[in-house]
Amino acid sequence: MKIGLYFGTFNPIHVGHLIIANHMVEYSDLDQVWMVVTPHNPHKQKSTLLDDYHRLEMVHLATKDYPKIKPSDIEFKLPQPNYTVNTLAHLQEKYPTNEFALIMGEDNLNSLHKWKNYEVILQNHDVFVYPRLNSGVIDEQFINHPKIHRVGAPVIELSSTFIRESIKNGKNVRAVLPEHVWAFLDHNLFYRK
Repeated sequence: MKIGLYFGTFNPIHVGHLIIANHMVEYSDLDQVWMVVTPHNPHKQKSTLLDDYHRLEMVHLATKDYPKIKPSDIEFKLPQPNYTVNTLAHLQEKYPTNEFALIMGEDNLNSLHKWKNYEVILQNHDVFVYPRLNSGVIDEQFINHPKIHRVGAPVIELSSTFIRESIKNGKNVRAVLPEHVWAFLDHNLFYRK
């Protein structure tokens, strides 16, 4: 099975994340997409970041009606700070019959050369890239790289930061959140202060 790993804090997960994940699993050769919830770095103060398990719960709620999209807490169990190359090695060891690929926005492709052991990642894994409006200049080595696949997914300019700020300011953002995620946030009064 070929699995695309879509990493994020998902603070909160929103319809943009689901649109990208669903497009990747339906319009590429990926069999599944795993939404990998990035844990809170214990060395960083980030008061707006909800607890790891609250964010994981939101991903569960958001993906329960999508059989090809799964939540993953794999990074919760790895030493911090963690690097993508370590997560990939861990997953390959744990699931040796699966093939793992990365999913990233074009903007992240710009900084891929700064990632720890990015050459190892590109040697062993495909990278599926979705378009972003502000992607900047792509490093020449990645333009025609055989492991990097551009997928013509919809351009979604919606951020979790915008959603958190909107909730804090009393705006109704229900339309941009999966129904069960909205109910969870509303019930727990998250992001209100």
